[in-house]
Amino acid sequence: MALFHRKRTATPDAPAAAGAAVLEADPALAALTGDYTIDPAHSSIGFVVRHAMVTNVRGTFGEHEGLLKLDGGNPAASTANIDVRIASIDTGITDRDGHLKSPDFFDAEQFPLMTFRSSAVDRLDSETYRVTGDLTIKDVTRPLTIDLEFNGAATDVYGAQRVGFEGSAEILRSEWGLTWNAALETGGVMVSDKVKLTFDISAVRKG
Repeated sequence: MALFHRKRTATPDAPAAAGAAVLEADPALAALTGDYTIDPAHSSIGFVVRHAMVTNVRGTFGEHEGLLKLDGGNPAASTANIDVRIASIDTGITDRDGHLKSPDFFDAEQFPLMTFRSSAVDRLDSETYRVTGDLTIKDVTRPLTIDLEFNGAATDVYGAQRVGFEGSAEILRSEWGLTWNAALETGGVMVSDKVKLTFDISAVRKG
């Protein structure tokens, strides 16, 4: 379901220019305007990073919370705030998780949260949106852009209204001070600087 759809119009007095489009709000999505809380039991925030130059390591953060303020009639007025607890990291290997929580990487004891605060929302097409904001890891805050696809809305069996989004973003972890690495005998390094962040969000309307 699209937040907006394109509509071309032309009149004898004002013919539509070639390629021009008028955006018309979708009443169904405008009705979804409101505040939503992210449901951690049905959402996933994770990452993928190249390991030893040949394979990928995937991980998730099991504890996170967030608030979405959605404006279906004017997506640019929407906002998103997300807090992720670093100590909840899970890559499937306990020793590796412990290393990631250590000062070599996230230093979860001193910096327990990773946060995202949106500053702008732009529509890319009928179902895809670009959310720009500030990502803070440890004591470093830098801009982040997330491309999200709107998966739709539904009322669940408990009568709660839900919306769903999924998307991703790529970062260079070194830009947030996550610089630990180890050289490989065959060349290259143990952990790639480039990390893909993944988001699969289910949010429930408040009230």
